[in-house]
Amino acid sequence: MDSAAVLDIAMASLIIAAKLAAPLLITALVVGFTISLFQSITQIQEVTLSFVPKAIAVCAALFISGQWMISELISFTEQLFATIPMLIGNA
Repeated sequence: MDSAAVLDIAMASLIIAAKLAAPLLITALVVGFTISLFQSITQIQEVTLSFVPKAIAVCAALFISGQWMISELISFTEQLFATIPMLIGNA
């Protein structure tokens, strides 16, 4: 296995990690920004006001996009297993 193959696998792993984390992180970002804006307008400084809606929204996003995330992860894993013979053949 040469360094180019290792770099390709590492790059693909980082891309799949970013794709899988994006729906949850974007949801948390949007809900957090909305709650912060609401708190700054009303000057309510309650910690649970920002945490509870964000946790509920992230759980909903996970429920909605969970099937897609699992299928992406399975296809990536199958692709990695399919490249094993090629990687061993280059050694």
